[in-house]
Amino acid sequence: MRKPWLLVIFFFLVAFTGDSPYKNGTFSGMSRSIYTYEPFYGKASITIENGKITQVDFIIRDSLKHENFDAQYEKYFQGNDEYIQQCRNDWKGVQSYPDSLVKYQKIGDVDAITGATWSYNIFKASAEIALEKAK
Repeated sequence: MRKPWLLVIFFFLVAFTGDSPYKNGTFSGMSRSIYTYEPFYGKASITIENGKITQVDFIIRDSLKHENFDAQYEKYFQGNDEYIQQCRNDWKGVQSYPDSLVKYQKIGDVDAITGATWSYNIFKASAEIALEKAK
């Protein structure tokens, strides 16, 4: 007896699993991007399931202060409103870029937040290294 539904399932498996250039797993990438004169580096950890990016974790680490760049990092710039605002913009980027990559599935479709180019460049370079490992 023929089972046409098996043929249909096979067709969908072949048709929809070959589109992704990524293999399943969790892959990490670290980069300073173009900021090699600064003590900061980014680390992106990207999880791929069934060819799709399902989770992205991202931090920027200050290797001199031995701490992560976060919402409290602006404390180092007390009295310098411009740098404090820069920290706030970049922190917003650090928080939003991972979700954008999960949503859009392509690093090229993740837009930089105005005033957060520094964190975007570090995120993009770190994520590209992780995604290259996932191929």
